[in-house]
Order: sequence, then C-alpha cells, then structure tokens
Amino acid sequence: MGVKYERTTLANGVRVISEKLDHVRSACIGLWFKAGSRNEEPYQSGISHLIEHLTFKGTTTRSAKDIAIAFDTIGGQVNAFTSKEYTCYYAKILDEHFSTAVELLADMVLHPADDQELIEREKGVVLEEIKMYEDSPDEMIHDLLNQVVFAEHPLGRPILGTAETVGQISLADIQNYRRNWYTPNNLVVAVAGNVEHAVVVEQIDRYLGTWTGESKQLSDRVGDYAPGKLKRHKDIEQAHICLGVRGLPRDDERKYALFLLDSILGGGMSSRLFQELREERGLVYSTYSYHASYHDVGTLGIYAATGIDKVDLVTEVITKEIEDLVTNGVSEAELHRAKQQLKGSLMLGLENTSSRMGRLGKGELFGEEIKTPNEMIEIIDQTTLEEVNSLAKEILGQPVSTALVLPNGKGEEDNGAD
Repeated sequence: MGVKYERTTLANGVRVISEKLDHVRSACIGLWFKAGSRNEEPYQSGISHLIEHLTFKGTTTRSAKDIAIAFDTIGGQVNAFTSKEYTCYYAKILDEHFSTAVELLADMVLHPADDQELIEREKGVVLEEIKMYEDSPDEMIHDLLNQVVFAEHPLGRPILGTAETVGQISLADIQNYRRNWYTPNNLVVAVAGNVEHAVVVEQIDRYLGTWTGESKQLSDRVGDYAPGKLKRHKDIEQAHICLGVRGLPRDDERKYALFLLDSILGGGMSSRLFQELREERGLVYSTYSYHASYHDVGTLGIYAATGIDKVDLVTEVITKEIEDLVTNGVSEAELHRAKQQLKGSLMLGLENTSSRMGRLGKGELFGEEIKTPNEMIEIIDQTTLEEVNSLAKEILGQPVSTALVLPNGKGEEDNGAD
C-alpha cells in the first residue's frame, strides 16, 4: 500500500500537501496552524481555544448563520479543534464542492468579524465549557498530571484556560495573537480525497496566496523533569488516579516501540492493567495507559478510577506492573499481540479521508517524514523485544508523578500539591 502524496509551498510560505484517493467521492481539507496553548502567555491562557470558537462566529461579509447555511447547502461538515501545539479548521465535502469549502475556510480565518461584544458573548460559552470540564474528573485529571509533569511550562496549562484568564482576554489580545501566529509561514493546508494536487494548489493559491505576514518564533524550552504529586477534591463518588512520566517527542525514532509498550501496559482488554485491575481483582471499571507526544518532549500516563477505599491498593498494583516491566520486560507473546493490535488500529484508522488528512497535516506541520502504511507496518514488524524492553527501562524507570481527584471529605484534606 504505497500511498502517494504531493507537496507544494506557495510564494507566501503556505505549505500544501495532498493525497489523491480515487476510490472516494469526498475530500477532507484541514487548515493547520502551528499555534496552540503552548504559544500562550500565562495571563492569556485559553486564547487559542477562544479564537477557534470566534472563527466560526462570522467574517466581515458573512454572519455565523451564513457560514452554517453555506456548508449545509453543499452537504458539508465543518469543525475545528485546539491542541497544545496546533489549531485545525477542517471540512469534509463532496469533491465537486472543494473550491467552495476552500473559499469558506479562507474567509473564516482571514477575515474574522471580531468585536468586543461578540468576544464577550463567546467568552460566556467558553466559561460554561470550562465548568463542564471541571465537572468531568476523568478528563480534568489529565491536565492535573500535565501540571505536575511540566510544572510552570505552557504544556502544563489547560487548553481551555481558566475562568480568570479567559475572562480578561481583550480584543487587542486576540488581534495580536492572530497577527503573531495566524500567518502564511505558520500554516499547512492538508487535503485527502478525490482531488488532484494541481487543483488543490490552484484553489489554495486563489484564496490564500495573496495573504502576507510572518509568525513569531516560539522559544520555550522544557525544563528538567521533577516528579511530584497534585491532589484535588470534588463533589464526586469515585476517586480518579493518574500516574505518569516523561515520554518521547514526536520525531523520536523509537516511538513505534513506545506505541507497542503502551499497548501492552494499558492499550486494550488484553493489556496488563485491564487484566490485573479489572478482570483479576475487580478493582476498577475503567483503566488504560496513553502517550502524548510534542515536538520536543512527551508523556506516558496511566489512568484508573476506583472507590476511595481502594486508591492505595490500585496505586500499588499499577506500581508493581510498572516495576515488573522495568525489571522483567515484556514477553514475545505480548509483543506479537501488541503488533497485531497496533497494525489493525493503524489500518482501520486510515479508512477515512479525515484521518488521512490529519496524518498529512500534523506530519507536515512538524517536518516529520510521512511514512506510507506499508512503511509503518514494516517498522512495527521489525521492532524487537530488546528495543521495547530497553525503552521500558528508560521510560518507566523514571520517578513517577501522581495526580488525584478525590471525593470531598475523603482522603487527606489538603487540596493542593504534596
């Protein structure tokens, strides 16, 4: 399965990458800005996400309703998301409506109808989203772990920001942020679907080619890892536990070994954590491990939810599983099973244009070598037991950080860090 993709850089610096898929009638286009919560100053935490919201609220020539009607009229789907290192605006449409989708997305990002009244109204929406997030301890705990693992670094702050920081964001802040980060040289346009690359480039150049500007340079070196513990109390019934360590950056060649290690540790129903904590001991309903990679660093986390009276036992079991992986490594049978699971999930994830577009966009944005599915499968197959076990010692051998969200009145009454 040798997938062919093509690249072009416009005169103004916009990078265009596309993959032609003859077997579909659709296309997915994404505008990927290298601008996320990592780009924010502490006082403006949440501004990247707020701008994502505002981008859908109208342009100088279209209202928010006009934008919605325009996409509905062509049977398209449009959405966006903000992460720590990028923001993506994307649309999925029939191939015949590709030009219309490009024009609409370009209008949204180039000509936003920002005004103070609109900003204040949308802040209210985001503040409610923050409250909803605060009411979801199974989501909030991952931000707490990042806060421990990355300390005062921007990667340790929540993407949504806080009620305090979002509340004080001004029109001038938003305009300055757009000027600094929403620039041609900071944008990748990725397309996957039934559209020729020449047509993609022609339409992108038509609507984005005369745009000018130069982004700032981000300088925010991540400090040395210092493990810690952070605890919060909420009006909840279960205790939520998250243990974690520093992981690998996105361009590390050992990332496939990490994917396999993650799968063995907590990536499915046959994983060590699921089998031991849920199937054998009945201590949890939900448990899993996960990894997150950024351009220069990463995290490996382990999550579990349990009764307050079982927190110590669950933490002890997880710690023993970590120690066993460090000391004894994984078995050949576990590695074989993880390889099949990883290859299956990889191939299933490439069966739609959205996931293929996302792979192109992120890869190009961070200057990665974008491998074909066959190349990725070959790397997975060639990953050895020694490589996985060596990585387990390196990653899981670090001191572990802990985040806890506990029911009110349970556990230690301290509401801060230990």
